[in-house]
Amino acid sequence: MFELNKKNGLQLWRQIYQSLKDRMQSGQLKAGEQVPSTRELAKMLNVSRNTVCQAFDLLITEGYLISRRGAAARVADGLFVEASSLQPKKIKEDTPSVCVDFRTGRPELRQFPKFLWQSLMHKASCELSADMYGYSGPQGLPCLRIEIAAWLFRNRGLKVDPNDIYITAGATHALHLSAELLCSEGRQILMEDPCNIGIMEIFTKRNCSIVSVPVDSEGIQPGYFPKLNNIAATYVTPSHQFPLGGILNASRRAALIRFANESCSYILEDDYDSEFRFSGDPVAPIYSMCPQRVVYIGTFSKTVFPALRIGYAILPYELQNSWCDLRAHTDVQNPPFEQAALAEFLRSRKFDRHVSRMRRIYSNRRIVLMDSLKESFGNMWAACGDAAGLHTAIDFPGISFNREFRDKCLEIGIYITPLEEHCIEKGLHQSTLLMGYGHLEPDEIKKGVQLLSSVIPG
Repeated sequence: MFELNKKNGLQLWRQIYQSLKDRMQSGQLKAGEQVPSTRELAKMLNVSRNTVCQAFDLLITEGYLISRRGAAARVADGLFVEASSLQPKKIKEDTPSVCVDFRTGRPELRQFPKFLWQSLMHKASCELSADMYGYSGPQGLPCLRIEIAAWLFRNRGLKVDPNDIYITAGATHALHLSAELLCSEGRQILMEDPCNIGIMEIFTKRNCSIVSVPVDSEGIQPGYFPKLNNIAATYVTPSHQFPLGGILNASRRAALIRFANESCSYILEDDYDSEFRFSGDPVAPIYSMCPQRVVYIGTFSKTVFPALRIGYAILPYELQNSWCDLRAHTDVQNPPFEQAALAEFLRSRKFDRHVSRMRRIYSNRRIVLMDSLKESFGNMWAACGDAAGLHTAIDFPGISFNREFRDKCLEIGIYITPLEEHCIEKGLHQSTLLMGYGHLEPDEIKKGVQLLSSVIPG
């Protein structure tokens, strides 16, 4: 009938159960057909009768077999399932190996104090009360919200009530929740152009209509704001515009707030890497100017590590109840242990020291990138935006970069992104490349630029 494999680790009774079930669903054993008795099957398979009985018991419990006292077990009706016509997905073709990866948004993880973090996690697991092992609520641990408020005050001069802070599983999660709350079908979302295309897709998947607003060296341009009555929100990265790197100036911030008030919409302020500014202090958030209209979104993915999956949103009062209700009915909460460990990381100021150290490292790596570009390309390029963050946009006037260029770079071992891939309206930024450097050692940066010089005409 079938053979058993005594070496594959699966219990023998489970193999019997699965084999019989598969034959019933495939039609090899038809409805009403009599199956061998437990005694007969045990003899055929050379196993104990108890092993077969255990398999039969589960088949009877699940309704695959019908058994009556004094009669042989028979196959139940309605078990046949036709084989799916769907074809298995093709395995992706191998891509060339990458020697230098200039991908954006990647922090340096080799410098993270892992042993300190392990100690903080151990401390958190030992000190958390028993009730914290249950459901702690959608807003997040109070101790972490208090420490985030304290960090924002000492780092940004921002006064925030911890009760207005809501812990999330990163900035992307916060934006998904914001989209769910604000984006009913047909409503418009204003997006910077160029922008983070991955973020834009969050809103398009909610059936929001995207309205692009051009960006220049000083961020989003209010002069291009549309006259629409169905606007849900404007998504901006004012402290370090992604991907061009500009800082939104004060007059434009004021214009953005006036626009939000007039259109009864919200501002989604994504503060994704403002901690890493290399000249001067971090820029004050728009939230400080109008808390009633701004959803301020922060993350620890760049300052701690992405796998932590902790971010936060500071919400206007009007959105807080709906946010809690939505979070409670989706994923309920973040795990408490990482929250408690992060709270202690912040409280002890070891987080502050780590950020300061990483700021110096990233600043030095940016300098290495600038020096390498100058050495390889002379004056034929220009860096866009503020000296900040983990990437920079590099413009090569007169040169056009496209997907073909990106593929050519992959062939020689470089991963690099043309800015055009982050543009809503195409054709305006064809001469610009995005170069992430935060996760690269200085030697890797130098090697990458040297390789790049072989595919960019001098």
